[in-house]
This record gives sequence, C-alpha cells and structure tokens, in this order.
Amino acid sequence: MLGVILISSLLMYSQSIVNKLRNDNREIVQLYAEIIAATVKDESDANLSFVFDEIIKKVQFPLIYSDRNHIPIYSKNLPEDLNQKDLLKHQKTMSAQNKPISLDFIDSNSGKYLHIGFLYYGDSNLIKRLQWLPFLEIGAVAIFIILGFAGFSLIRNSEKRHIWVGMARETAHQLGTPVSALMGWVDIIKNNPQKLDDVLDEMSTDINRLEQIVDRFSKMGSEAKMEEYDLSNVIENVKIYLERRLPSIGKNVQINNQVEEGLLLNGNSILVSWALENIIKNAIDAIDHDKGKIEIKNIKGNNTIFITISDNGRGIPYKDRKNVFRPGFSSKSKGWGMGLSLVKRIIEDIHAGKIEVKESSKTEGTTIQISIPL
Repeated sequence: MLGVILISSLLMYSQSIVNKLRNDNREIVQLYAEIIAATVKDESDANLSFVFDEIIKKVQFPLIYSDRNHIPIYSKNLPEDLNQKDLLKHQKTMSAQNKPISLDFIDSNSGKYLHIGFLYYGDSNLIKRLQWLPFLEIGAVAIFIILGFAGFSLIRNSEKRHIWVGMARETAHQLGTPVSALMGWVDIIKNNPQKLDDVLDEMSTDINRLEQIVDRFSKMGSEAKMEEYDLSNVIENVKIYLERRLPSIGKNVQINNQVEEGLLLNGNSILVSWALENIIKNAIDAIDHDKGKIEIKNIKGNNTIFITISDNGRGIPYKDRKNVFRPGFSSKSKGWGMGLSLVKRIIEDIHAGKIEVKESSKTEGTTIQISIPL
C-alpha cells in the first residue's frame, strides 16, 4: 500500500507539472493565434512568413497552422522535408495531445465573424521527458529493490547454511567429550575389571552429561519451561565441569565464581547454564598465557540482574564486537560461529534479556555483560 501511495503521488505530482506547462504553452499559442489572425487580414503572405520565422522563432514546441479544412499551411519545429501526408500525421498527434486553437477574427469592413483555420501545437521535449521521468524513477527503484532482495536472499541462504553446518558441528562438539570419556572408561574396564566400581560413578557422570546435552538441544526448538533456580549453583556446576577439562586442553586458568549465593531467578536453568558455559569456553580459548583468570560477578539493578564474565585474554577487536553474536561469525581458525549466537538466542529470545561486549582490549581482556529481568 505504501508503495502504491508513493508511486501514485509521484505520478500525480509529475502530471500536475505537465499540465501546468501545457497551460503555459496554450497561453503562448493563444497569443500567437491572435497575432496570426491579425496577420492573415493582409492579402500578402509575407507578414505570415515573418510571424512564423521571426516572432515564433523561440518557441520550444512544434506548431502547425492549417486552413479551415485542416490542411497544413505552415509549420514550426518540425523537419523541413516533410510532405503533406507526414504533416497531417503530426497534426493528428498534436490534436490528441492538445486541443487545437481556432483562428477567428472580426472583419472591420463587414463586421462579420470570420473563421480562417486552426493552430495545432504539440508537447515540448521538456514535457515528454517529464512524462517519462516517473516511470524511469520507478524502474530505477524497482531495480534497486530487486537487487536488494536478491542480496538479502543470498545473505539469508548463506546464514542458513552456516546455521545448519554450525549446529551439526556444535552437536558433534557437545557430544564428543562425554562419548570419548565413555569409550575410555570401557577400555579401562576391559583391561582392569577390578576397577569396575570406581569407573561406574564416572560413567554415570558422563551419561548424565549426554542426557543434559540432549535436553539442551530439545529445548532450543520448543517453548522452554521456566522455573526458579539458584544462579550461583548453576555457575558453580559449569565451573566444576570446565575445570575438569582444563588439564586435557593444556590451559592454566583460574575460574572465580563471585556471584552471591541464594540469588533466585526465574528461567530455564539448563539453557542458562549452556549460555554461561559457551561464554566461559570462549574466555578460556582467548587466554593464551599461563596466568589466566576468569571472574563471574553479579550486580543487582532495580528490576534487572547484571552478570559480568571477565577474562584477561587477548580481547575482541572493536569492529567485531557486534559480529561475535552473529551466526557463522568466528575469529577462530577452526571455529564455526554458533556458540555465541546460541547464547544470544537463549538470553534475548527466551529470557527477554540482553547480552553485549561491555569492555574489551588487548591488554585488559574482555568483559561480557548479561542482563536478565527479575
């Protein structure tokens, strides 16, 4: 509807200018008609030739003077080598564009009203250009819209591919650790049957982890169940799980949970723990020295709880601060850009919160802030 209104307004505006120019031209032609009518009183054609060649010299639109039988006599701003048949065609076209002006005068001797012919006039080049201008503008806008839509579709399809590939890799990544651990425990049982009782507890932990991963992915595609949970306990469980993995990846990082105990929030604890786990994992990956440190704190607002995750890693370039949450974007050579995009969906779409890069520098590291409504 907006497009129709804009196009209609453009056509109406250009048409109003065309009509104004046509009215101006008609006034000019009316004046010329009076001059021609006065000139025709003279029996000589010299005066009429003088009118067409000198007085009407600067007119910008085509003119044809015809007798009372519509036979062309003089023409202006038309090709000189036109025959009578061609002049009649031009005259017909002019008549369709503008109503011809009748050449009339009163004979001073007899006092009779005399009709001597017609003055035909066509549209100037300016009017013709103005008539085509709206269609050219609409065509140009249409081309931009088509190109924009094609570009948008290309980007959208590219993001879809990134999401599918990223989700597949994220699933494999999530399942990889507990599955590898279970395979290791099976080998230990085969080689050392006497350790069965000790290994069963660890296998139960990894099986619970697999169940949690399946639960996480199932909740992303359906309406998440909201419940009251202790934020500090959720963070502590994430901390314990990640600390167990640090030796295997060769990292020396200290994770400090400084969130106050007993802080109850309403939401989905499984998805929140997944979001926090992804952020802390990224923080661990960003630390490439032996004195790594990650601090998780909370600040209470009026109706919001703010959670900050700070590290002393290599930081995020300023140009990438908004891109890090976009699907498919990754600063890692082997990354697939799904972790933080899932975090953004969990925090903003499911929990009506907000996530942003609060601070980041090469020397001080990065602080990511999550705000969740109380």
